Amino acid sequence: MSRAVNLLEGSIPKALAKLAFPIMGTSLIQMAYNLTDMIWIGRVSSGAVAAVGAAGMYLWLANGIVTVPRMGGQVNVAHALGAGNRDRAGEYAKAAFHMGLIFVLVCTIACIFLSKPLIAFFNLNQESVIRDARIYLVIVGAGLFFSFMNQIFTGLFTAMGNSGVTFRSTTVGLAANIVLDPLFIFGFGPIPEMGVAGAALATVLAQAIVFFMFLRAARKDSILFQGLRLRSKSISGAWRDISRIGLPVAVQSIIFSSLSMIIARLIAGWGDDAVAVQKVGSQIESISWMTADGFATAVNAFIAQNHGAKKKDRIRRGYFTAMGLMACWGVFTSFVLIVFPEAIFRIFITEAAVLPKGVDYLRILGYSQLFMCLEITSAGAFQGLGRPMAPTVIGVLGNAARIPMAMALSATALGLNGIWWSITISSILKGLIVPVWFLILLRQYMNAGGDAGAVFRRKGRKQVGRQ
Repeated sequence: MSRAVNLLEGSIPKALAKLAFPIMGTSLIQMAYNLTDMIWIGRVSSGAVAAVGAAGMYLWLANGIVTVPRMGGQVNVAHALGAGNRDRAGEYAKAAFHMGLIFVLVCTIACIFLSKPLIAFFNLNQESVIRDARIYLVIVGAGLFFSFMNQIFTGLFTAMGNSGVTFRSTTVGLAANIVLDPLFIFGFGPIPEMGVAGAALATVLAQAIVFFMFLRAARKDSILFQGLRLRSKSISGAWRDISRIGLPVAVQSIIFSSLSMIIARLIAGWGDDAVAVQKVGSQIESISWMTADGFATAVNAFIAQNHGAKKKDRIRRGYFTAMGLMACWGVFTSFVLIVFPEAIFRIFITEAAVLPKGVDYLRILGYSQLFMCLEITSAGAFQGLGRPMAPTVIGVLGNAARIPMAMALSATALGLNGIWWSITISSILKGLIVPVWFLILLRQYMNAGGDAGAVFRRKGRKQVGRQ
């Protein structure tokens, strides 16, 4: 498979576009994937949406865990490919898969055998909602293998500059999910009506289809996967190098998920309808952050390869090009959420008691979209340079501040809207601080000559390079 984008030479906007558009398309497809679930589940009841929302918090947490091998593998593989060392890149890819297999085993066991106490954390009010949440968590948890492996494949193909594979695989998965969702949720012919359980089963089957498409593409690849022997053990130092890059990003994601769970518990105090609003609203809002996250992944790979190749000027120009594009996207999504909240939310839930709360959610969160896009893109640039700690620190502190802000603001006349404002305020602050911090780092990087060799100086990297 040789259709990888050349990130080291030629037009920077063109290279970024060729790599980023399939990744952004994949993010939009993933968003459509999630929204499809919400549309069909919303037709069941707002209680069903609340059940999926509660269980989904733990799946979000699990996805944070797999960020370690996904992001660590992606950045290290891109550095190695940029430096022209395919053997070293292959060793990092193998280590990423090994790490992912261990993580998915632990997460699957937790989802299946600890579903009762995990769901009890949210203090849901209706017994039927609690039961549906446990069922959804168990079924999707049992299929986490496909989700974890798909994310690692996504990172590795992106590191190669071949984001088209991810786009095609995810598109087929979305098509399968669109067909399977209504069949399994409402039943048809010999297929019984399964409700929330049907939505979970459709998700797992769609993820399995994506996995086998990735596997098929990997077998045809001649850059990274050819000759990869997963049965042999990882080379000494590879896990450490992957963890050094991936762990800070994963910690931020895990803490973010955990804090979101605490906020979800606060939201539950306003009733199951409020939980449903947060679940649907966050899925709608994902049109902004998932697209930005996809573009940041492309920025990550672009900067990582050019860092390995010691092409610092391309890093600088690539970053500013990416920020300009994401600023435009952030302004657009802010406009849509602020101006058309009711028309958008009504697509998912039309219940009169729920709709006004959903409109408030979208309008308030709309004010933060531009800043969120700038934060996410800059975080991808940090990671590409192998410096993930700064956005992690800002992300953790900013997200942690949401808890006291949510408690304080919701105790005022704002009520439930105070929780939404706490999210928006923290996003704006992070969106101001992270880009400024990266600009300071970039200036130091340029003045110091890039120090591109620093990433591979430690003994562990030398061990990998000699294989």
